[in-house]
Amino acid sequence: MKAMILAAGRGERMRPLTDHTPKPLLCVGGKPLIVWHIEKLAAAGVRELVINHAHLGALIEESLRDGQRWGVHIDYSAEAEALETAGGIATAQPLLGDAPFLVISGDVWCALDYARFIARGLARITQGAHAHLAMVSNPAHHSGGDFGLDADGRLIIGGDSRLTYSGIGMFRSEFFAGVAPQQKLALRPLLDAAIAARRVSGEHYSGRWTDVGTPERLAELDAALKSIPLPT
Repeated sequence: MKAMILAAGRGERMRPLTDHTPKPLLCVGGKPLIVWHIEKLAAAGVRELVINHAHLGALIEESLRDGQRWGVHIDYSAEAEALETAGGIATAQPLLGDAPFLVISGDVWCALDYARFIARGLARITQGAHAHLAMVSNPAHHSGGDFGLDADGRLIIGGDSRLTYSGIGMFRSEFFAGVAPQQKLALRPLLDAAIAARRVSGEHYSGRWTDVGTPERLAELDAALKSIPLPT
């Protein structure tokens, strides 16, 4: 199992913090956001990682290097300009291979058990799903949510009780087959099409999750991690 951590975003809403520091290297609870993911992945037995980068990408490589200190191996997919989520994943496809892989947004913090999520995601993909997403209750800054979740564990467009995509999902390589390398493309159009075709499953994760999209949310998470014992 390989995992890709998305780390190419500019982090405009985090400025001026991101003027000189890539967003995934901003610290919470005493370590960079991206290191929380790396440690959790290593603990779950995921040892092969791919990280894409664009803005200040050299600093990410200098900080993380080959990943040996965490017992993982890191390959990097450099982008001259951020290609958005689907474009970044498609461009990194040669590093990810043909087997299903995990994708994690580098600017979220989540206490999700990756090992259990991977097991559930692989089971759904074996049953025919092209993607399996971790969904969370809608935060205040995204109160309308993204997708519904039906009784069969499949995502639906619309619905009365929509949830928010956490930024954590498992995908088959075929999901990105129509995206050319270096093409700039968001993930949402691909998700909409696959959900309409009943090819995306999901689960509602109700534990701690934070989209670190503003300096205020970064500070709140940092304070929480420093004051409350939380799973890593």
